[in-house]
Amino acid sequence: MNVGFNHNIMYKGEVFHVQTEDSGIANPHIITLIYREGAIIASRKTSYADIIKVDNLERVVEELMKEQHKGMLRRLKNGEFDARAFPSPSPASVSPPVPEVRPVLPVPPVPKPAAAPRAVPPPPPQSPAKTQEKASSLDEVILDFLLTDDK
Repeated sequence: MNVGFNHNIMYKGEVFHVQTEDSGIANPHIITLIYREGAIIASRKTSYADIIKVDNLERVVEELMKEQHKGMLRRLKNGEFDARAFPSPSPASVSPPVPEVRPVLPVPPVPKPAAAPRAVPPPPPQSPAKTQEKASSLDEVILDFLLTDDK
């Protein structure tokens, strides 16, 4: 029996933990939770009580778990949980900024450099493939891999 799937995903500069578990035949449901900083921001629970007698139940449940897990990853990546994951503070809870008082100090003159610095040549142009590789983090590559349809 597959106990579950766990992935840490970087999204908008924050780490999200996505966890999918099977509760077993005695309590036939699959639950997926998305955490941010230890708090649950989204969940999905699916019962499979109606198919408990199917042949190859273990394989069928594993496929259901994979699809639900990938579906929640897609929903996270598509911004569906942004309002819960990144709540904006209410106006009442935001204090007005306190002005900072700094003493006025005399500023000494800055000496001019003796010689102009030499110009550094620009780096050689890179192929578009190399530029694309640098643009994707490892987390983004893994998330894209997980979200691709493997059928």
